[in-house]
Amino acid sequence: MSWLQKQKVVVPVDFSDESFTAVKAAMDFVDDPGNVLVVNVLQELSPMEPGEIWQTIDHESRIRHTMKALRERLNDGSHDDVSTEVVIGDPGREVVAIAEREKAELIVLTSHGRTGLKRLLIGSVAERVIRLAHCPVLVLRD
Repeated sequence: MSWLQKQKVVVPVDFSDESFTAVKAAMDFVDDPGNVLVVNVLQELSPMEPGEIWQTIDHESRIRHTMKALRERLNDGSHDDVSTEVVIGDPGREVVAIAEREKAELIVLTSHGRTGLKRLLIGSVAERVIRLAHCPVLVLRD
Protein backbone atom coordinates (compact mmCIF):
# COMPACT_ATOMS: atom_id res chain seq x y z
CA MET A 1 0.00 0.00 0.00
CA SER A 2 1.50 3.31 -1.02
CA TRP A 3 1.28 6.45 1.04
CA LEU A 4 -1.37 7.71 -1.39
CA GLN A 5 -3.75 4.83 -0.74
CA LYS A 6 -6.80 5.76 1.32
CA GLN A 7 -9.30 3.68 3.25
CA LYS A 8 -12.32 5.86 2.39
CA VAL A 9 -12.78 8.51 -0.31
CA VAL A 10 -15.91 10.65 -0.74
CA VAL A 11 -16.75 12.02 -4.19
CA PRO A 12 -19.63 14.49 -4.60
CA VAL A 13 -21.18 14.49 -8.08
CA ASP A 14 -23.68 16.79 -9.75
CA PHE A 15 -24.21 14.62 -12.86
CA SER A 16 -21.84 16.75 -14.96
CA ASP A 17 -19.22 14.87 -16.97
CA GLU A 18 -16.54 16.70 -14.99
CA SER A 19 -17.84 15.41 -11.67
CA PHE A 20 -17.69 11.82 -12.91
CA THR A 21 -14.02 12.30 -13.82
CA ALA A 22 -13.53 12.82 -10.08
CA VAL A 23 -14.96 9.34 -9.48
CA LYS A 24 -12.36 7.88 -11.85
CA ALA A 25 -9.62 9.84 -10.08
CA ALA A 26 -10.84 8.64 -6.67
CA MET A 27 -10.59 5.02 -7.80
CA ASP A 28 -6.81 5.50 -8.08
CA PHE A 29 -6.58 6.26 -4.34
CA VAL A 30 -8.21 3.06 -3.06
CA ASP A 31 -7.45 -0.65 -3.24
CA ASP A 32 -11.12 -1.61 -3.23
CA PRO A 33 -13.78 0.33 -5.22
CA GLY A 34 -16.13 -0.27 -2.29
CA ASN A 35 -14.10 2.33 -0.40
CA VAL A 36 -15.31 5.08 -2.75
CA LEU A 37 -18.55 6.76 -1.73
CA VAL A 38 -20.24 8.76 -4.50
CA VAL A 39 -22.58 11.40 -3.07
CA ASN A 40 -25.24 13.53 -4.73
CA VAL A 41 -26.84 16.33 -2.74
CA LEU A 42 -30.26 17.54 -3.84
CA GLN A 43 -31.35 21.08 -3.06
CA GLU A 44 -34.44 21.65 -0.95
CA LEU A 45 -37.44 22.45 -3.13
CA SER A 46 -39.02 25.85 -2.91
CA PRO A 47 -42.44 25.85 -1.21
CA MET A 48 -43.75 27.43 -4.42
CA GLU A 49 -42.58 24.49 -6.57
CA PRO A 50 -45.67 23.00 -8.29
CA GLY A 51 -44.76 19.49 -7.09
CA GLU A 52 -44.65 20.75 -3.52
CA ILE A 53 -47.91 22.66 -3.83
CA TRP A 54 -49.82 19.67 -5.24
CA GLN A 55 -47.88 17.23 -3.08
CA THR A 56 -46.84 15.10 -6.05
CA ILE A 57 -43.14 15.18 -5.17
CA ASP A 58 -41.67 14.13 -1.86
CA HIS A 59 -38.13 13.67 -0.54
CA GLU A 60 -38.26 9.88 -0.79
CA SER A 61 -39.27 9.85 -4.46
CA ARG A 62 -36.62 12.44 -5.36
CA ILE A 63 -33.96 10.42 -3.56
CA ARG A 64 -35.15 7.16 -5.15
CA HIS A 65 -35.12 8.63 -8.70
CA THR A 66 -31.73 10.26 -8.20
CA MET A 67 -30.26 7.05 -6.78
CA LYS A 68 -31.54 5.15 -9.83
CA ALA A 69 -30.01 7.73 -12.20
CA LEU A 70 -26.74 7.59 -10.28
CA ARG A 71 -26.53 3.79 -10.49
CA GLU A 72 -27.34 3.95 -14.23
CA ARG A 73 -24.56 6.48 -14.77
CA LEU A 74 -22.08 4.26 -12.87
CA ASN A 75 -23.03 0.99 -14.57
CA ASP A 76 -19.98 0.64 -16.83
CA GLY A 77 -18.60 -2.33 -14.87
CA SER A 78 -15.68 -0.58 -13.21
CA HIS A 79 -17.97 1.14 -10.68
CA ASP A 80 -20.07 -1.85 -9.60
CA ASP A 81 -18.71 -1.91 -6.05
CA VAL A 82 -18.75 1.86 -5.55
CA SER A 83 -21.09 2.97 -2.75
CA THR A 84 -23.66 5.66 -3.46
CA GLU A 85 -25.69 8.01 -1.31
CA VAL A 86 -28.23 10.72 -2.07
CA VAL A 87 -29.20 13.33 0.51
CA ILE A 88 -31.09 16.61 0.57
CA GLY A 89 -29.60 19.84 1.91
CA ASP A 90 -26.79 22.32 1.39
CA PRO A 91 -24.21 20.60 -0.86
CA GLY A 92 -21.07 21.88 0.86
CA ARG A 93 -22.24 21.14 4.37
CA GLU A 94 -23.75 17.74 3.50
CA VAL A 95 -20.60 16.53 1.71
CA VAL A 96 -18.47 17.45 4.72
CA ALA A 97 -20.94 15.86 7.16
CA ILE A 98 -20.96 12.62 5.17
CA ALA A 99 -17.15 12.61 4.97
CA GLU A 100 -16.94 13.05 8.74
CA ARG A 101 -19.54 10.35 9.40
CA GLU A 102 -17.72 7.92 7.10
CA LYS A 103 -14.31 8.87 8.52
CA ALA A 104 -13.13 9.66 5.00
CA GLU A 105 -9.44 10.29 4.47
CA LEU A 106 -9.98 12.29 1.27
CA ILE A 107 -12.68 14.19 -0.62
CA VAL A 108 -12.24 14.39 -4.40
CA LEU A 109 -14.35 16.89 -6.33
CA THR A 110 -14.28 19.09 -9.38
CA SER A 111 -14.45 22.84 -9.67
CA HIS A 112 -16.53 24.36 -12.42
CA GLY A 113 -14.27 27.39 -12.47
CA ARG A 114 -16.92 30.06 -12.02
CA THR A 115 -15.56 33.53 -11.48
CA GLY A 116 -16.86 37.00 -10.93
CA LEU A 117 -20.57 37.61 -10.53
CA LYS A 118 -21.60 33.97 -11.13
CA ARG A 119 -19.35 32.81 -8.30
CA LEU A 120 -20.63 35.56 -6.02
CA LEU A 121 -24.28 34.73 -6.71
CA ILE A 122 -24.08 30.96 -6.96
CA GLY A 123 -21.24 30.34 -4.53
CA SER A 124 -18.69 27.61 -4.75
CA VAL A 125 -19.39 24.18 -3.34
CA ALA A 126 -15.70 23.30 -3.69
CA GLU A 127 -14.71 26.37 -1.69
CA ARG A 128 -17.20 25.55 1.08
CA VAL A 129 -16.01 21.94 1.25
CA ILE A 130 -12.39 23.06 1.48
CA ARG A 131 -13.22 25.46 4.32
CA LEU A 132 -15.28 22.98 6.33
CA ALA A 133 -13.59 19.63 5.67
CA HIS A 134 -11.78 17.71 8.38
CA CYS A 135 -9.67 15.82 5.82
CA PRO A 136 -7.65 16.69 2.71
CA VAL A 137 -9.63 17.81 -0.34
CA LEU A 138 -8.46 17.25 -3.91
CA VAL A 139 -10.05 19.72 -6.32
CA LEU A 140 -9.77 18.81 -10.00
CA ARG A 141 -10.01 21.44 -12.72
CA ASP A 142 -10.60 21.04 -16.44
